[in-house]
Amino acid sequence: MHALDDGGDDRTPAQPSRARAPLSAGQRVRLVLAHVTIYLAAALFMLPLVYAFFSALKPNGEMFAMPPRLIGSEVRWSNFVDVFKFGPFWTYIGNSLFIAVAGTLVVLTVSACAGYAFGRLRWKGRDVVFIAFLATLMVPAEVLVIPMFQVMQWFDWVDTYQALIFPFAFGAFGTFLMRQFFRGIPLEMEEAARVDGAGPIRTFLLIMLPLSKSALAVLSVFTFLSFWNSYLWPLIVTVDYKAHGTLPVGLATFSGLTGTRWDLQMAAAIISMVPTTLLVIVLQKHLVKGIAMAGLGGR
Repeated sequence: MHALDDGGDDRTPAQPSRARAPLSAGQRVRLVLAHVTIYLAAALFMLPLVYAFFSALKPNGEMFAMPPRLIGSEVRWSNFVDVFKFGPFWTYIGNSLFIAVAGTLVVLTVSACAGYAFGRLRWKGRDVVFIAFLATLMVPAEVLVIPMFQVMQWFDWVDTYQALIFPFAFGAFGTFLMRQFFRGIPLEMEEAARVDGAGPIRTFLLIMLPLSKSALAVLSVFTFLSFWNSYLWPLIVTVDYKAHGTLPVGLATFSGLTGTRWDLQMAAAIISMVPTTLLVIVLQKHLVKGIAMAGLGGR
């Protein structure tokens, strides 16, 4: 004889999901218009990149042909190969990659530590120092070129990797971004760590840093792009371009006394966009989250 046990299962039945209310005619029209506007804006921004890509496949003599044509008389994929034969382009890529990665790591370290000190630690004169530090954002970088070059001469760092990395390691933008993010983290988490016996350094390493991945992703992308696209400072502080030249400086070498190889320069520009594009794609999710959290944080 089998007995049925109807009351033995304490699990509650799954609640039915709420059905979305149907959109009205006006809402559907606005939704369609919003999507069309987004697609048109995306196409508008993509058009220069598409034109640049097809221009990199044209012969050099057809770059400024009139009327303009998207595709030349022949498609020269060899332009992307000839870029590396024209000069030490691999050296430029390697230098830019090393400087951008090393500079980004230094900036992340400095900005995270300074942002935590300004945002969570209490010390005399903190706000005054932070305002003075933030005021450096109003000084154009071009104004600082001569003083920075003199400092590099004093340290004997002219034409070195150190001169290309450390002058930009202590920027106020990264510190401000991390400070805003740290101030948005609930105080209860820091107090719980203090109750467990964690000091400021341990709290920073074990609590704050793991929670700040999104903000660090945002800062890493901005910093990497800044180092990767820097042209004026590497042009000034570098002497031996074939040994320490960066990618933006290398792009300028396609223009000389004998003329400009526009086809190779365009192909080199397309190649230079690949690392930054991949970086943005990989960190896209963290970028959206980090910008939202860091931009609205602060108490």
